[in-house]
Amino acid sequence: EGNMDAVKIEGGRKRAHLVGAVVDAGIAVMGHIGLTPQSFSGLGGFKAQGRSAAAALTLIEDALALEKAGCFGLVIECVPAVVAREVSKAVSIPVIGIGAGPHTDGQVLVYHDMLGMMQHYHHAAFTPQFCKQYAAVGFAIQEGLAQYKEDVEQRAFPDETFSPYKISAEEERIFLELVEKRGASAASSTSSSSPGEDEPDIKVY
Repeated sequence: EGNMDAVKIEGGRKRAHLVGAVVDAGIAVMGHIGLTPQSFSGLGGFKAQGRSAAAALTLIEDALALEKAGCFGLVIECVPAVVAREVSKAVSIPVIGIGAGPHTDGQVLVYHDMLGMMQHYHHAAFTPQFCKQYAAVGFAIQEGLAQYKEDVEQRAFPDETFSPYKISAEEERIFLELVEKRGASAASSTSSSSPGEDEPDIKVY
């Protein structure tokens, strides 16, 4: 009825059976792990996820379960960059990051947040005759979106400033050791490898 091509279902392994049923019914599903806004109260509020080695490894398990259940892609939200990187390596489907660092297959933001839009707006294609237009923000929005697209494609965003969710050095060490043991991570780069050599082509959403 809404002319949508897919639905998004939040949650990890506990939602895999639901994802599988929806996919079996012929409906495409995108998964969503990390911070899950529709169930944030169960997470103790809007808090970063995957900040311990165990929690980070759980996100990899969640991603693999959702991929196996039939998700065509995943959103990963509010996790340390290293965690999103390893999740992206572990699965073969696209991983889209939001507040998850620069290493995912693509980036997404809520454009109301990105453009500082706190109020409802009328679409520029139609303005009722009774409505007085006090501003034309369409050009500013277009400019902001174009700059966002350019920054993502050039990997200028997100940089360290906008990858605020950290994992301690010790937890990161443990996490990467666990990843290596389970075979989720690719072989370590050689000393001659250049930075970013294995980065995927970035997509903008």
